[in-house]
Amino acid sequence: MSDTKTNGPVLAADGTPLKKSLARALRVEKTRALMLIAPLLIFVLISFIIPIVSMLFRSVDNRIVDETMPYTVAALKNWDASQGELPDEAVYAALARDMKAAAAEKSHTRIGGRLNYEESGFSSLFRKTGRVAKKFDLENGGPFKEVLIDTHKDWGKVETWKTMQTHSVKFTNGYFLNAVDMKRTPDGAQVQDEDKRVLLKLFGRTMWMSLVITSLCVLLGYPVAWILANLPARQANLLMILVLLPFWTSLLVRTSAWKVMLQQQGVINDVLVWLGFLADDDRLIIINNATGTIIAMTHILLPFMILPMYSVMQTIQPTYLRAAKSLGATNWTAFWRVYFPQSIPGIGAGSILVFILAIGYYITPEIVGGNKGVFISNRIAYHISTSLNWGLAAALGSILLGAVLILYWAYDKIVGIDNVKLG
Repeated sequence: MSDTKTNGPVLAADGTPLKKSLARALRVEKTRALMLIAPLLIFVLISFIIPIVSMLFRSVDNRIVDETMPYTVAALKNWDASQGELPDEAVYAALARDMKAAAAEKSHTRIGGRLNYEESGFSSLFRKTGRVAKKFDLENGGPFKEVLIDTHKDWGKVETWKTMQTHSVKFTNGYFLNAVDMKRTPDGAQVQDEDKRVLLKLFGRTMWMSLVITSLCVLLGYPVAWILANLPARQANLLMILVLLPFWTSLLVRTSAWKVMLQQQGVINDVLVWLGFLADDDRLIIINNATGTIIAMTHILLPFMILPMYSVMQTIQPTYLRAAKSLGATNWTAFWRVYFPQSIPGIGAGSILVFILAIGYYITPEIVGGNKGVFISNRIAYHISTSLNWGLAAALGSILLGAVLILYWAYDKIVGIDNVKLG
């Protein structure tokens, strides 16, 4: 009697090893799945990932100085700013060579604008120098030191050259320092002058007011969501239409309506005066300040709080409350110890959504906030569209993104992101 043993690999029906056949089938399935989600992945990459990476890079990118003035940057590496003396003729000759090339390419205004973000006056300095740079005779000219100082007196100031040397690196932390009310100097990072310290206050105001708005949305939205979840279907659908109605109206229209209502001669003050709560000459100032921003944004963001809470409350069985009451619990005890804990995932989801939306809002604070109710996002929009300081705007946006990620991480550690539900 002989034992039959199979020492070779197990084969599939087509004669290939079973392990290899399974791996090939798995690869085919993964490829099909990837092809199905490829359009979405490409869309997310183009519309979300690439802009964020570009923003993060722009917040440290400073190549414009080195690329526009390569000879001057190289010459300044040998200059000792601590001596308090002007650079030698070689540095001025390098500057003349770079300025002539930059003026021919019309890029001298860009470098002037970049350095003007750090110290005012550089924009006019480079524009004026660029107008005469075409006449520089690089072959037989000189001494360029006297020519440049005669062109503009700032070329004879040590502070001008210190600024150029400090901000001639390819990658800089200057934008991030400016974003936290500091500045890059030859002696290291220093605090900005007191009259320029505004950005940290805006960050603090943004976080605080967003937290207040989120809290108000929870207080106002929870009863509405509870009513929606416990009304009969017909009445609940009617009330849901009222909740969703703001989404059918333009954000700009809603914000403009609040601007009209919150004015001292607006609807709210008129009603309070008519009811006798206020004297006509003692009307409330609830526009162009933090109060107006909080009121308007709470109204605008309230549906984003109601919907997640409502979707979670719908899943809570009413039999739980009845069981608690049958065991002797009061209405309040049954609500607080049975119903409320089950609704916390909805509160968490709504709070995260509202808070993240709030810190990024800029249209509503811009219209109703005035100087005391604007957010950091308004400053970002200003630097993008008005001052064109995109590096600082990118740094501010990066810090705001970091703050959101830190808060998200903290929420995950304290509550657990797995406990956040949308229904």
